[in-house]
Amino acid sequence: MTSLQRGRRSLTRLALFLAANLMLAGPAVRADEVRVVSSGGFAAAYKALAPAFERATGHTLVSAWGPSMGETKNAIPQRLARQEPIDVVIMVGSALDQLVARGQLDGDTRRVLATSRIALAVRQGAPRPRIASVDELKDALLAAKSIAYSDSASGVYLSQVLFPRLGLTEALKGKARMIPAEPVGQVVARGDAELGFQQLSELQHIEGIDVVGLLPEAAQEVTAFSAAVVKGAAHAQAGQALIRFLASPEAAPIINGTGLTAAQR
Repeated sequence: MTSLQRGRRSLTRLALFLAANLMLAGPAVRADEVRVVSSGGFAAAYKALAPAFERATGHTLVSAWGPSMGETKNAIPQRLARQEPIDVVIMVGSALDQLVARGQLDGDTRRVLATSRIALAVRQGAPRPRIASVDELKDALLAAKSIAYSDSASGVYLSQVLFPRLGLTEALKGKARMIPAEPVGQVVARGDAELGFQQLSELQHIEGIDVVGLLPEAAQEVTAFSAAVVKGAAHAQAGQALIRFLASPEAAPIINGTGLTAAQR
């Protein structure tokens, strides 16, 4: 069975799962327009799963994208601060927990959806550095002429934790930079950075790059992606249905196929 066939079969099972749960829930509710903002790390999985949810429930998903942290206009905390009409957010779990603590998200609806690891990419056809060990990764960083990393969880970890731990903060000044509001893979694809670091799920669908591989485990940071309903959301019930759907075991094969690891249930 091909991966496409497996994906179609998984989506069929998902539709049946949703239909069964809707029948158990009692009389049908009206179709809502559910507004969702997702960080890039979960975007590929969300895009693959969203159509099955819409078909099974009749709800329409209005989707937008933004980083889990930072000061850019599209960052999820900035959207909430200016009170955009959002029903559900999907973002890095630690950043989501902060918004729960501030009272902006309903903590009772919080669900961990998946975990993610950081990968390295180069421009398509470019030499691939060896990064199987921490020493090889360090050598690759020192040899590179330019390095790009994201303005969300993976980039914060690299710049504030890993680079200092490896003693590279000074050596990388002037050639390693954070990329705001753009996928790192696109920067690498057009040749503006020799090495690019981001979540595997955000790199593997970008054209024009080669994914070298994951960071070695001794240098790796595992990030959880979670979802929650916004406090006072106009369509909280439909939002909770979406989160249950994304967190279901039936959704796991689709999530795993995007470079993430679905949370165990």
